[in-house]
Amino acid sequence: MEGQSQHRAPEREGSHNYDIESTDGSGGLWRRNGSSSGALLRYNDSGGGRSGSAGEPLLRKRTMNTTSQIAIVGANVCPIESLDYEVVENDLFKQDWRSRKKKQIFQYIVLKWTLVLLIGLLTGLVGFFNNLAVENIAGFKLLLTGNLMLKGKCRYLTAFFAYGGCNLVLAAAAAAICAYIAPAAAGSGIPEVKAYLNGVDAYSILAPSTLFVKIFGSILGVSAGFVLGKEGPMVHTGACIANLLGQGGSRKYRLTCNWLRYFKNDRDRRDLITCGSAAGVAAAFRAPVGGVLFALEEAASWWRSALLWRAFFTTAVVAVVLRSLIEFCRSGKCGLFGQGGLIMFDLSSTVATYSTPDLIAIIILGIIGGIFGGLFNFLLDKVLRVYSIINERGAPFKILLTITISIITSMCSYGLPWLAACTPCPVDAVEQCPTIGRSGNFKNFQCPPGHYNDLASLFFNTNDDAIRNLFSNGTESEFHMSTLFIFFTAVYCLGILTYGVAVPSGLFIPVILAGATYGRIVGTLLGSISDLDPGLFALLGAASFLGGTMRMTVSVCVILLELTNDLAMLPLVMLVLLISKTIADNFNKGVYDQIVVMKGLPYMEAHAEPYMRHLVAGDVVSGPLITFSGVEKVGNIVHALRFTGHNGFPVVDEPPLTEAPELVGLVTRSHLLVLLNGKMFMKDQLKTSGSFVLQRFGAFDFAKPGSGKGLKIQDLDFTDEEMEMY
Repeated sequence: MEGQSQHRAPEREGSHNYDIESTDGSGGLWRRNGSSSGALLRYNDSGGGRSGSAGEPLLRKRTMNTTSQIAIVGANVCPIESLDYEVVENDLFKQDWRSRKKKQIFQYIVLKWTLVLLIGLLTGLVGFFNNLAVENIAGFKLLLTGNLMLKGKCRYLTAFFAYGGCNLVLAAAAAAICAYIAPAAAGSGIPEVKAYLNGVDAYSILAPSTLFVKIFGSILGVSAGFVLGKEGPMVHTGACIANLLGQGGSRKYRLTCNWLRYFKNDRDRRDLITCGSAAGVAAAFRAPVGGVLFALEEAASWWRSALLWRAFFTTAVVAVVLRSLIEFCRSGKCGLFGQGGLIMFDLSSTVATYSTPDLIAIIILGIIGGIFGGLFNFLLDKVLRVYSIINERGAPFKILLTITISIITSMCSYGLPWLAACTPCPVDAVEQCPTIGRSGNFKNFQCPPGHYNDLASLFFNTNDDAIRNLFSNGTESEFHMSTLFIFFTAVYCLGILTYGVAVPSGLFIPVILAGATYGRIVGTLLGSISDLDPGLFALLGAASFLGGTMRMTVSVCVILLELTNDLAMLPLVMLVLLISKTIADNFNKGVYDQIVVMKGLPYMEAHAEPYMRHLVAGDVVSGPLITFSGVEKVGNIVHALRFTGHNGFPVVDEPPLTEAPELVGLVTRSHLLVLLNGKMFMKDQLKTSGSFVLQRFGAFDFAKPGSGKGLKIQDLDFTDEEMEMY
């Protein structure tokens, strides 16, 4: 059986295989090489269907399941296999557990808690470093642009070239390291982590190189002014950190720890990566409970109470680390770091009182969020299909696409504020007007003294500061209606155009920005019948758009409440999330589920379809079927491993070993390789007892290394005499 246990549910007409098709007009199948990535997968039903339509899946399906599956991981196309989440309960496993002493069991438990502690510490530090770097790089760029706008005859043109040039260099650097070092780091990484936790193994999905590019690519991409966030990449970053610790380091870079041998199995590594993904959300939003719920609701397919405790402990550690470091930076020791780059604002001082007219407004927001969310996912699907054609042409085209989107973004963020009129500074403004420094609600831009440009206050800030401005209370008249309409249109479109480029990018921030903007529009329009502050409407708008695009309810609700520290908004946030999700579910799937399918990742849903009751194993196994005897000739095993891609082989004893053919069980490729590497062969075909293996091999001999690594049949050599042995 291919991959031992295939996770993709078969289609109604039978099982399928997936091939990648070249789009160069040659008509031949695409051959994987080092330069090609992000290739477009086309659909063809039984060889006679139409191909190439923009509405079709990114997969070509064949009715014969004969080769390994492939999928798009990040911006790279690679083969995928199944992970061994089920414990192989053979005699060796049972003997190992019976022989373990209390000291070893205690050591295993302590190591588990130590590892989740380290995951929390490292993820918190990386999250802080990420925010520190973004705030300082972006802050320097914005201050430089602002200073140039005040000097010289061609000051506005000079400022634009400086602003656009900085963005272009940062964007090109992010795309270059992603395209050449770790293509798997492109995108948010949440679909890949979700598929991994479901049981899908892909090369470099959690590799150290992917971790490196995810961190620095995210910093460069966000600093480049793209309409994207670092929250999604932080989930992937936390998962990579957990994987690196769980596999005992990296053999390639000679960073290994023998005492972590207990965790060299997919089951324990899965639990650690689940904690890592929860820690990533906690580090991105400083929302520990929201991080746990995100892992439970969206990321993890396997959950139990013991894992809940460890995930909660991990996110608590992240929260403590971030709080400590942010307090350290409040004294100005971190440059332009400010509030730590996190979307943190306290709305608890605002008393949220609402009545029946407010509930009507909430229902309207929920409907808008569901419609806009479904449309967002639909358009994003189309854009990703176009980008896949460009990305498959190689790294230079990925970089060129990223540079193009960077230029468009710079032109919008610098040019659109010129459409806004200058507004006199409010007399009762708490904040200094116009704003002095890199952030604030009152950006001067091209306005005369004593005036500010409200559209520049949204565009000429980091995305986190723009959200903070939209969520601010007591600012009913600071943003004009035309400004909000322009900003919403730009952010909505740029968010769709930016996500598919070859840089680490998240969808949380674009969605929150767009949702907060139209929420504030609705709040302004309904100001005569509602007592809620427009800043609270912005919060509810963000919740509605998150529900409409991502289809998460509980985790998004808790994350937003932890961000704002406003428990009084809980009923309204719950209501708007439920409405927007219900509306959007009538159009399409959630954005991450949609991307998982689009990339060809064989995700196994929690509940089987009714038609699957009529399927048998023969409908999903990969042919041709190859079986081994309980005592098999070495040459037969080597030949099967070399000339097939199967990772699991049925073991069938036949006469004279048994009276009649008998299915003994299943042996995996990895276990066969360990046995062959040990070369404990016999000259005669004699059936031995289980003690024969127990005396010669230990449980750790069969331990599985990290993702994408391990012993291969090409690494083993045998003499002619050994090939004839058993």
